[in-house]
Amino acid sequence: MRLDFDGLINKEELSLVKPRRVNRYHIWTIGCQMNDADSRRAAQELQRLGYLPTPKAEEADLILLNTCIVRQKAEDKVYGRLSSLKPLKERRPEVILAVMGCLVAPETRKDLERRFPYVDLWLPPSEVKGLVEFLEEAGEPLPFIYPVTAYVPVATGCDQYCTYCIVRLRRGRERSRPREEIVEEVRCLVERGVREVTLVGQIVDSYGHDLPGQPTLADLLGEVHEIEGLWRIRFLTSHPNFMSDRLIKAVASLPQVCEHIELPVQAGDDRLLKRMGRRYTLSQYRRLLAKIREQIPGVSLATDVIVGFPGETGEEFKGTYRLLEEERFDVVHVAVYSPRPGTPAARLPDDVPPQEKERRRRALEELQAKIAEETNQAFVGETIEILVEEKQKGKWKGRTRTNKLVFFQDNSDWRGKLAPVQITWAGPWSMQGSLNAPTPPGG
Repeated sequence: MRLDFDGLINKEELSLVKPRRVNRYHIWTIGCQMNDADSRRAAQELQRLGYLPTPKAEEADLILLNTCIVRQKAEDKVYGRLSSLKPLKERRPEVILAVMGCLVAPETRKDLERRFPYVDLWLPPSEVKGLVEFLEEAGEPLPFIYPVTAYVPVATGCDQYCTYCIVRLRRGRERSRPREEIVEEVRCLVERGVREVTLVGQIVDSYGHDLPGQPTLADLLGEVHEIEGLWRIRFLTSHPNFMSDRLIKAVASLPQVCEHIELPVQAGDDRLLKRMGRRYTLSQYRRLLAKIREQIPGVSLATDVIVGFPGETGEEFKGTYRLLEEERFDVVHVAVYSPRPGTPAARLPDDVPPQEKERRRRALEELQAKIAEETNQAFVGETIEILVEEKQKGKWKGRTRTNKLVFFQDNSDWRGKLAPVQITWAGPWSMQGSLNAPTPPGG
């Protein structure tokens, strides 16, 4: 049986389906925070219907792969995962295998069905409703264990024309969710124990331009901020062209909004930025960083860069290196360019040799590791408030308001609590510390 792309099951096929109970499910997710949010929604719906999670695909009666193809490396991982599940389907044909996300599009659907005939269900990005409709028999509802932190989509799709990016082609035009719908979702999450939400969108700071009255992300932050019991608010990913003065002021003035901004630059050279379709200059981006740092004391900044874009010269790459060296971001996500079918950049010669792309990637990552370690070393000896998310390998794991990852040991239950932790060690990617409190709050 196949699901029609509009999300409706063909009635003639439905009549041929024998009722069956799916007892356990496994979700595999790769890609952006939007995919993480979609997987959380899928898990919530499945458990509401009575299905149990399992960390092992081999034990599952339903397997959902939530996919990403923004980079060739991610797409290769998806195909590898799909191929690895073929023997499982051969041994247990009754297992439902569903694939959701950016891999699935109208123009790729027939080829996917031909290559992977053992997949039962193909779903476009965010189509959780189609999965639920497919599962015609459900068990008794089970309580869903909510995480301490959660992603909440505020918009889907993208209206930008970055020449390298396939998101607009797969997720369509930008569509903002109504404010009242978002606020109600956050309120329900908080009632169930979530203490931090991250509002996510492909271009999150352009939120609301397509809604009546054109509310802004700053307006939305103000409303979410009023929800009692919500301790922290984050948002990502932003675009430099939409980072307004009002939004910067909202981050600076609303206590629950964390002092952390992700602002992808992608390249440190104006010629390269123009070929990428980014529509700002390097000087404009630098002025924006200076304004953010001036108005939000102690802010941490993250960015994304791409190396090996078509035509990237050695001098253009040096511009990116100098930008990172001088601006000293807290986090830099470095991606190696890979052509995405259907994008304007895919028509350009992919002329930077793979070994040179890799050399440039390593150079930036080594530079950023040095900067991040020096930045984090300044916290050694300080006591910082950590929102504890979970226990990992015997240590409690949490994050600072500026999104620094911190580990500490204690026998008490700190999940979902704010812990004062004195930092004793700092590396480029995480820090460790000792607890500065006798017991958890309310414990």
